[in-house]
Amino acid sequence: MSFDRDALAACIAAHGAAVRVLVAATAGSAPRDPGTAMLVWKDGQSGTIGGGALEHEAVLAARDMLEAGRATAQRRLPLGPALRQCCGGAVTLVWERFDEATLPPPGPRARAMGPAGDMPEAVARKRATMRPGAPPALLDGWLVEAAMPEARPLWVWGAGHVGRAIVSVMAPLPGRAITWIDLAPDCFPDDIPEGVTAIPAATPAALMPRAPAEADHLILTRDHDLDLALCHAALAHGFASCGLIGSATKWARFRSRLSALGHSNALISRIACPIGDTSLGRDPQAIAVGVASALLKGGNEKMTRDRAV
Repeated sequence: MSFDRDALAACIAAHGAAVRVLVAATAGSAPRDPGTAMLVWKDGQSGTIGGGALEHEAVLAARDMLEAGRATAQRRLPLGPALRQCCGGAVTLVWERFDEATLPPPGPRARAMGPAGDMPEAVARKRATMRPGAPPALLDGWLVEAAMPEARPLWVWGAGHVGRAIVSVMAPLPGRAITWIDLAPDCFPDDIPEGVTAIPAATPAALMPRAPAEADHLILTRDHDLDLALCHAALAHGFASCGLIGSATKWARFRSRLSALGHSNALISRIACPIGDTSLGRDPQAIAVGVASALLKGGNEKMTRDRAV
């Protein structure tokens, strides 16, 4: 993960000064990877660096920083008996206090962990060459972090039981920009998860050209004719991956109708149907878990390879 300025800015706007606790480096076995971060404010926190005694100590140190007004701290913590953990490795944590005045600009960043002098040439070079999403680096007493990568778009068509379950599973995960479409405002739940854009549309298929070409799509509406129209529009528009809810019988009918609409068998086979993992069960939450697993492994293209006939 990279430096999420938007999340930090939202936290500061809601809670005032906050400390960002970053896993800057690890050695051996550790609960989270470098780049994992959490935010701590006076009476709350969000995110996790792995839980347990490590996180408890990190939160206490963050609150001490808030009370004392210190700007930065860095420690290497062995994950052994002293922390009542048996991971056997070690983590290097960095604490940074931020408020509205010290919120950094967007993009890659480098910050001295001690008294600030001129930025070393190696640090400047590292900052300029880090790919978005690359893990952080501690170099010559400086912390260097990459810019956030572009969020991968996920378009969910339908706000029924399965659509709601999938959105609730996917929304808290990083790196996804979710667009959720259904026929009318009252199709959606009262509380839309943070970071999800809900769009009521009387003719959902007309929105397909607005989707990025690299988007993943999940077609989950209550209406088979609408599902077919969305599949037809997706095949005409292009996508990274596309999953359709339904049975093998439904998919056989859809394949025939999509072929009659002029799509090749090879192109039609890029749509995955059924979706999810039937070994997990057929209730909405089980389908959501299976779909989320496929998406986290790189997109429903894995599901397409597994399910296409």
